[in-house]
Amino acid sequence: MKRLFFYLLIFGPVCIAAQEAFEVKGFCISAPSSDQVVPFIDFIRNDLAPKGINTLVLRVDYNYAYESRPELRDPNPLSKVQVKQLVGVCKELNINIIPQVNLLGHQSWHSKHTKLLEKYPAFDETPKVKLPKEYVWPNDDGLYCKSYCPLHPDVHKVVFDLMDEIITVFEANAFHAGMDEVFYLADDDCPRCKGKDPATLFAGELTKISNHLSKNNVRLWIWGDRLIDGAATGIGMWEASMNNTARAIDMIPKSVVICDWHYEIAHPTPVYFAMKGFDVVSCPWRKPSVATTQVNMMNDFKNNASPEMASRFLGVMQTYWSSPTNFRKEQKNLSEKNNSAACFNAMVSAIDAIEKSLEK
Repeated sequence: MKRLFFYLLIFGPVCIAAQEAFEVKGFCISAPSSDQVVPFIDFIRNDLAPKGINTLVLRVDYNYAYESRPELRDPNPLSKVQVKQLVGVCKELNINIIPQVNLLGHQSWHSKHTKLLEKYPAFDETPKVKLPKEYVWPNDDGLYCKSYCPLHPDVHKVVFDLMDEIITVFEANAFHAGMDEVFYLADDDCPRCKGKDPATLFAGELTKISNHLSKNNVRLWIWGDRLIDGAATGIGMWEASMNNTARAIDMIPKSVVICDWHYEIAHPTPVYFAMKGFDVVSCPWRKPSVATTQVNMMNDFKNNASPEMASRFLGVMQTYWSSPTNFRKEQKNLSEKNNSAACFNAMVSAIDAIEKSLEK
């Protein structure tokens, strides 16, 4: 303190940078519709940035006016000009924007294919499984979401075109490929995948995507559930794997960033990923108590680990599985028990408390 007082006397007021709790203080949400870009920019500027968010994972999927594959555009997609507006405001506010396009799994939702399987039905891993008019879970086909066949000889020509274009327009240094909740893989009726090891197939697809991205110095992010053994941990089939993909964790590049999502309990699985050599981000959704626990848990992990391990606990990221418009509605109804906006506020408050303690 005496030294600081001396500097103030000699040099006048100085700017002392606040200590950051985490490298990643993130927010994940679907990209806005083309008519909601201006309100979304206001949301970034007035809600995310003031709360210290420095990473924005934007779930774009087919909501962009692709030039390389125009057949894969959703109706009324974001234009290149609109994306550049989003990129510009994030640059101004020092927010790293990371686009996401769901790969491998999540190629359908309820009774509708996403654009990839709609336009390229030959890529379907399970073409015999038909989408029902009225979707229910559970069902006889075990249908949650469709997957594309990772061994189809033409699938990556299409997928890599999408990746290359979206990375370029977003000027991105990272790309989120999703790859969560992949239930259809190594299907017995697939002529290419039948009899193959699901872990090897999953690892092969992930590695192929990562290697393609690395050519442009872009880092791959994924959700981590398929790399956790759902039986051994007791976590189950949603937030972990029950279809033999977990062993893929020992077959994939260590450069991959794992987004470790747990929504009901703050499972301590970030330690598992860090011990395996991966950078990891812990992700809540709608329970404020889970968000607070995840923040404090990640901080404890960092403070009670070797320097090598500590550096791998990148931070936390709020996830939201609807539109920016709906999130703003939730912000006005914080009394609801399971509310993502309240969860987000809890995450931010827990980070703030840690950072204030670092200033003392």
